[in-house]
Amino acid sequence: MYVLDPAIAMQIVSRTMSILGHNVNVMNNRGVILGSGDNLRIGAIHEGALLAITQNRVVEITSEAASGLIGVKPGINLPLHYQGQIIGVIGITGEFKEITPYGQLLKMTAEIIVEQANLQDKLQWENRQKEEFILQLIKGDLRDKPQLIEWASQLGISLETPRVAAIIEVSDINSKTLNNGHDANNLKEVLHLLQYPERGNLVAMTSLNQLVILKPAFLDGHNWDPTLESARIDELLKRLPHHIKGCTKIALGHYFPNIEGIAHSYQTAQETLVIGKQFNNEERKYLFEDYSLQVLLSGLKHNWRGEILSSHYQQLQSADNKGSLRKTLAAYITHFGDLQQCANALHIHRNTLRYRLDKIQHITQLDIHALDGLFRLYLGQLIAD
Repeated sequence: MYVLDPAIAMQIVSRTMSILGHNVNVMNNRGVILGSGDNLRIGAIHEGALLAITQNRVVEITSEAASGLIGVKPGINLPLHYQGQIIGVIGITGEFKEITPYGQLLKMTAEIIVEQANLQDKLQWENRQKEEFILQLIKGDLRDKPQLIEWASQLGISLETPRVAAIIEVSDINSKTLNNGHDANNLKEVLHLLQYPERGNLVAMTSLNQLVILKPAFLDGHNWDPTLESARIDELLKRLPHHIKGCTKIALGHYFPNIEGIAHSYQTAQETLVIGKQFNNEERKYLFEDYSLQVLLSGLKHNWRGEILSSHYQQLQSADNKGSLRKTLAAYITHFGDLQQCANALHIHRNTLRYRLDKIQHITQLDIHALDGLFRLYLGQLIAD
């Protein structure tokens, strides 16, 4: 059974009294005054309300009748109903002839407020449940799959829909201090854009400045196409308000089939965001396909395999205090070993370039003019940086 909340009772009192100009009392289904324009009456038992509840009718109280009742003043008391049950009583204080015309209107207004409040509570509860469900999916916590399927059914979520994870991060890039409240408000604006129009997205806030979107993956209805997803992200970025657009970054993960793949998709989106900001912080959009090698190798960073792969590059890193040798190596890789293009890009003479390349080989003990040696340094650079 619905229980009338004191906060809702006071909301009814404040809204109706501002229009009516008479004192209003709201009682629960036991006749206790929960809200009143007269604070001294809150918590008292209203005998007129008890009569309205037990007889389920409008109770009119004259001045003479009020004198013989406890906690009662002249006026009328009307039972409040919600889903066919009496949940309380609303009373208006005043002379009967003056206030009677407002009784049913006041009752209807109060019941609408209760219904709206209950609907809002239900929506908030459903949103919290959806967020908890989404967080469980991206954590990969699928130990009780039958229960998860039942939970999804209750929330109206289809687990058969192929999904891919994206992360939206909103932060004040011009602020030197954290402004979590401001970021959270901006994120809520973005959340609203994702919900309207509704496109089957599952959205949850993962922090004060990040949210995850589990998007339907087959935009053409048949296949996973990162190009279509990229275009959809561009559309979203165009829709963002100007004050948010400049501080928003979106990272799209890789698509994995089956429900178990959602956690992997979220992980790739996370790592794509981190690496994308590291290499191209000025960009607004990061796609896994553009950073796939770096993302895949990032898992080796604190792994013994990664330590071995990056050991030669780390030797170079230790010996290269000014960074000129690493910069030269990066240019050499970018230009596929073309010495002239590399020298031009670095604005140095070819002899200087050869000297630096020889020094890199001496430090790393690798032949960078051979594919194996250069590839080892390239992988080491991706892992170490």
